Amino acid sequence: MFIPVESTPPSFKDFTLIMPAVAVGNVGQLAVDLIVSTLNMHRVGYIHTDCLIPMAGNNPYATSEENSSELHVAAEVYTEPEMKLAVLQIRTLIIQTKSKKFRNLIVSWIKDSGFSRTIVLSSSYAYQRDDQQLQGTPLRYLVTPALQKVSGDVLKELGWREMERVSAFPGLTDTNTEPRLYIPGGGITRGLFMDSCAEELLLAVVLIFCSEGDNIPDAFTLVNHLNNWLHLLDKPNQETIKWKIPSSWKLLFGGGIPPAIF
Repeated sequence: MFIPVESTPPSFKDFTLIMPAVAVGNVGQLAVDLIVSTLNMHRVGYIHTDCLIPMAGNNPYATSEENSSELHVAAEVYTEPEMKLAVLQIRTLIIQTKSKKFRNLIVSWIKDSGFSRTIVLSSSYAYQRDDQQLQGTPLRYLVTPALQKVSGDVLKELGWREMERVSAFPGLTDTNTEPRLYIPGGGITRGLFMDSCAEELLLAVVLIFCSEGDNIPDAFTLVNHLNNWLHLLDKPNQETIKWKIPSSWKLLFGGGIPPAIF
């Protein structure tokens, strides 16, 4: 359930919600970090649930010593009211046996909050791509039928590629099975998308094929791709968008090798 920071709960009516799926390379979470940090979004609450591994730590978006010691938890909500933008950041793994329960919680919260649309940032294993998915850009999208009526033409005009359905048995041509939506390494992406279709939610998935490793470049690629649609930041001519890297990224790969061991 959503717990507001202030005594008066915020209104999310007609806001766009951006959230990550905990997936391969944590690309969606890294992309959300860039959005929150760059837009200087403010925390308005958190999601309290037993579906996530508990976590608490210092402020990941600290800008000074004064706010660096603020306590932050596993799933938090940030907003930029003037842009009517809300972001849900998820920082820990979803407990596998409670995946469906967590999806139901998110779907219920989206419906109750009155979001105008929801965008899930995700990723999928590059090495498990189908032959047709090896061609062109590694970026793909999915939209529910409800959002297709509103934004489907816009995404086609942008030249985006929809996530292909693949054969359940690649290489076999005599099967009668229909092509399926397959997102290996995508966590709850597919399940949340299917739930949103059933609930007639306006939801899109924007994902990138990648591998585990240093996924910072993938995060920049994904958030720049999203920006082409949402225009979160103005794109300067012949220049790259300057996203603000949060202070917590200094610890992405640990603190380095201690010189004392040599």
